[in-house]
Order: sequence, then C-alpha cells, then structure tokens
Amino acid sequence: MLWNTSQPTPENIMVGVCADLDSSTGKSVWQAAVLAAEQVNAEGGVLGRNLTLVAEDDDTERSSADISVATNALTKLITVDKADYIIVATGPILTYQDVCAEHKKILFSVSSPNNELTQRVLDDYDKYKYYFRAGQPNATSAAAGFLDLVLTLRNYTGFNKVGYLAHESASLKQIAAVLDQSLPENGFELVYQGLAPTSVTDFASYFAAVEASGAEILVPLLGTPGMSFVKEYFDRQSPFLLWGTIIMASDSNFWNMTDGKCEYVSSIGLPVIAGYPLTNKTIPTREAYLERWGTNIPNNPAAATYDAVRFILPDAIKRAGTTEIEEVIKTLETTYIETSLARRFAFTSSHDIMRGANVNRPGEDYYLMCMFQWQNGNQVIVYPKQLMEEAGETYKFPPWQGAWSD
Repeated sequence: MLWNTSQPTPENIMVGVCADLDSSTGKSVWQAAVLAAEQVNAEGGVLGRNLTLVAEDDDTERSSADISVATNALTKLITVDKADYIIVATGPILTYQDVCAEHKKILFSVSSPNNELTQRVLDDYDKYKYYFRAGQPNATSAAAGFLDLVLTLRNYTGFNKVGYLAHESASLKQIAAVLDQSLPENGFELVYQGLAPTSVTDFASYFAAVEASGAEILVPLLGTPGMSFVKEYFDRQSPFLLWGTIIMASDSNFWNMTDGKCEYVSSIGLPVIAGYPLTNKTIPTREAYLERWGTNIPNNPAAATYDAVRFILPDAIKRAGTTEIEEVIKTLETTYIETSLARRFAFTSSHDIMRGANVNRPGEDYYLMCMFQWQNGNQVIVYPKQLMEEAGETYKFPPWQGAWSD
C-alpha cells in the first residue's frame, strides 16, 4: 500500500493528499509529499511537531472518473483522516475548492492553471482565502509567458510566421485564445490555429496543414505525453521549429521513449526535472527524489507538491508560530522563500504564483518559465536567454531542410 489513512497522534501536523494514487501523476505526487515530510521530520519537524501524511484515492485520472467519488475522497480526508492542509493534483479542482472552503482547510493545487480558482479569491476572499496555487501559473499568466517565449525565438531566428496546435482542454484553449490576440498584436503572422482531441495519436493531417500554412514556428500546447507527436515530426522532417509545451518532453526518459527523435525539440520544463541548477535547492531536490524512489521527479505536480510540503507550508507555520488556519493563511500570503522551482517563491494577492514582470531578467523574478531543447540526449536550457548564455549553451536548428536553410 502506498498510503495510510489511520489516525495519527494528536501532536502531528496533518497533511493530506487527494489524488489518483494508482495512476502516474497521483503516485508521483504522493511520493514527493512523502520525501518532503521525511526530510522536514528529520530536521526536527515544524514547531517541534512531525508532519504526518494521509491520502485518499480520488480516481480522477481515469477516463470514467466520477465527481462523487472524488468529492467523497476529499471529504473523508478532512472529516475522517483529519487533514488540515490538503494537496490536490487532478480532478474537479473547483469543487475541491468549495469543499475546503466549507471546512476551512488550506488547499494547495499543484496542477490546474484554471483562472477561476484564483479569481474566486479576489471576488470572495472570506470564502476562498483557503486556496493557494502551488504549481503551474494561471492560464492568462502562462499565455503571457508563451508570448515572451515566441518573441525570444523570433529574436534568435528572425522567424515571424507562427502557428499553434492545442489540445482541447479548458486551460490549453484559454492559452490559445490569448495567443490569438497577442501574437498578431506583436507583429507575428498567425498562419495556423489548430485544436486536437486529447485522444489523438496520429498527427499526420495536422502536420500536413501546418506545413501547408508556411509556418516557421509551431507552438505545441499538448497536455498528453506527446511521444507519437514528436516521432512524427522527426520522421516527416517538418520544415518548422517546435517551441512550446509537450507534457512529457522534460522527463529524463523522454529521449528513450522517443528513440532519440526528440532531438532539437524545445519544450517548457522544470529545472528540477531537467537537472539545471536554477536555485541552491534544485539539484539536491532532484538527487533526493532519485535516491528515495529510484527515478527523477517526473512532472510539474510532483515538483510543486515537494516544494509545498518541504518549504512553503513549514515556513508559513513557523512564522505563524501556530497551526491555527487563519494565522497560517496570513503568513502564506507573505511567503518569500527559495524553493526548488523558484529563487523567490511568493503568492500574489489572489493566492496565485508570483511571476516576474520580465522573465528574461531572472535576477528579478520569482517563478520562472524555462525552455529546454533536447540536444544529443541531454536537455539544454535555451530560455530565458540570459540563463542560456550563462550556461554556455546555444539554440540549435534541425539538420534537415527548413525555414532556417534559406
């Protein structure tokens, strides 16, 4: 069994994980929480009290996910397992937000970029102040980051004809909608706008349409693993650059998963997964996870969970001097600490993740959106530009014929 729902001793600080514990994301979130709690407890705990983890399986990564099963899992986590601080990964996050608001328990979401989650905090603070986003900035912020990403690639290449291919999920369609407006406003020629079901595995028709559009850059917004997408791109030797987000592309095993066909593909990734020393805690976190679980941290939700349990929550409780929820909310709102994901992690007034105003000036930022390119089996940082230059790396073009060949 991976999880324990037995009652802890009263002096322990209860942290609950609500996730699909039998699936990849849920399992990795649980493992990250376990590692973080073990490390906190090994250092003496928080206010002299250990962190104790409990978990409930919400089955939300299954195609037949049932919202009532998910809601019951979270309710049990609060009422039976007595968790005061909750980590949620996938599932009906808005419903989870309502449940935690009703029970006055602090909720950290580590995956959903849904704008409504933090808008609710602004619109009805007294009800929704218990919610904090710990992983993946909101869709509007992410879209602004994507614009800066594409501006930077134009800087590298001079290319101006852009297209995007987005999976038909609510958050990715939100990002696409912002790009519809922001790319033309910044002088780009938006030549292809594609939406694809998350179930699609054959991308031939999409690649043909992008090629026919004359796009020089394709921004993938893919929320599923993407191995078949990357393999098709390589096999077709499509004459455009891939520069966007492919959910599994930052996984250290992606090179093997694609038989090396991810070469020259660039995707948003986390330094803790790629092995780039963004902060003093990035590489130690990566190495500790590998030692504890025999694999690298596999995804954003796991990394965000680790930071929430290892750094963010203990820091807030220590500064509050108590585990009383209202006081911990106040100190969470003034968080300003180094984590594995950010040189300075902080929350906005809406309890969202604080991002720097200019992501190309990392010395002044908070949470960083980084881009890594697969080169010869390794992930090389290619954005922000300053970090690429500091690392002595360069962005590289594919060896086949394309817009870069002229």
